[in-house]
Amino acid sequence: MKINAKDIAKELNISAAAVSLALNGKKGVSEITREKIIAKAKEMGFDFSSLVRSPKDKINILFLIYARTGAVVADTQFFASVTEGISIRCQERKLNLEVRYIYENDNLADEIYSIIKTDTSGIILLGTEMTPVRFRPFQKLSIPLLILDTYFEEINGNYCLINNVQGAYIATNYIIRKKKQQPGHLKSAYDIGNFKEREDGFYNAIRANGMSASKSIVHHLAPSTEGAYEDMKNILQRGDAIASCYFADNDLIACGAMKAFKEAGYRIPEDIGIVGFDNIVLSEMMDPPLTTINVPKLNMGKNAVDRLIVMMSPDSGSPVKIEISTDLVIRKSL
Repeated sequence: MKINAKDIAKELNISAAAVSLALNGKKGVSEITREKIIAKAKEMGFDFSSLVRSPKDKINILFLIYARTGAVVADTQFFASVTEGISIRCQERKLNLEVRYIYENDNLADEIYSIIKTDTSGIILLGTEMTPVRFRPFQKLSIPLLILDTYFEEINGNYCLINNVQGAYIATNYIIRKKKQQPGHLKSAYDIGNFKEREDGFYNAIRANGMSASKSIVHHLAPSTEGAYEDMKNILQRGDAIASCYFADNDLIACGAMKAFKEAGYRIPEDIGIVGFDNIVLSEMMDPPLTTINVPKLNMGKNAVDRLIVMMSPDSGSPVKIEISTDLVIRKSL
């Protein structure tokens, strides 16, 4: 049964008007009463996303980062660059920007209520590690919301993300053309949408070059430099089959694997060639420097803001999926 203000008022023996004022963050009730009402609303399972926002003169964009404490978030360079792009575009458009962090164990009911209280006009949700289930409470919000850096096939909405399939295809095709051999895959052991799409791009290139997907050697590595290093070291100690060249799901994996290969006596690129994905600063500092797929992170952030501004207008049109193109940065690791 859907809970409304009258139900909460009845439980607390106060007026429905007082409940409405408290839930909508308006004046007219004491802070003690407001806290009591909000606590009871949460206890009764009130849907905070049903609250109606009041308009404001200024536009606020609430940039939400959903960040688990796992290895993927260790790539802070990516998030910092995307955030910088968002900030630059907001300054250019004279928009207010608030940054909010939401972690895996946070109470989403609390977060959604705090969003409603700010009367935010639009949300950019950085959902790199978010699942469709975790996203559903946000889906109920009436506020324009753009999902950044992930895509949910089953959820109709506005998205802005990397063209992961294209980037992985370009990288894998380059490996095949240069090495004339079937590449292996340094695959993330951590399963998120971006890595799944990169896997699709990898196998698309394998098949496009007349090779059998089943013959590619695949190693599952943690998506962090140290994690990938330890995992690759264990693989080498076990004596597993090794390919002469690899596409890595990200630069952190590539750099960790390179370290393990070199310690085991392999020369890069003479014995083993590697291409990464993301073009983080570390990729240039490796010995040899890592060939990788460049992601225009600043432009990604700017494009996200541009699309959200359109979504805030009365005639925003149908939802769109914006995919940011990538390009190959050739260095010395292949």
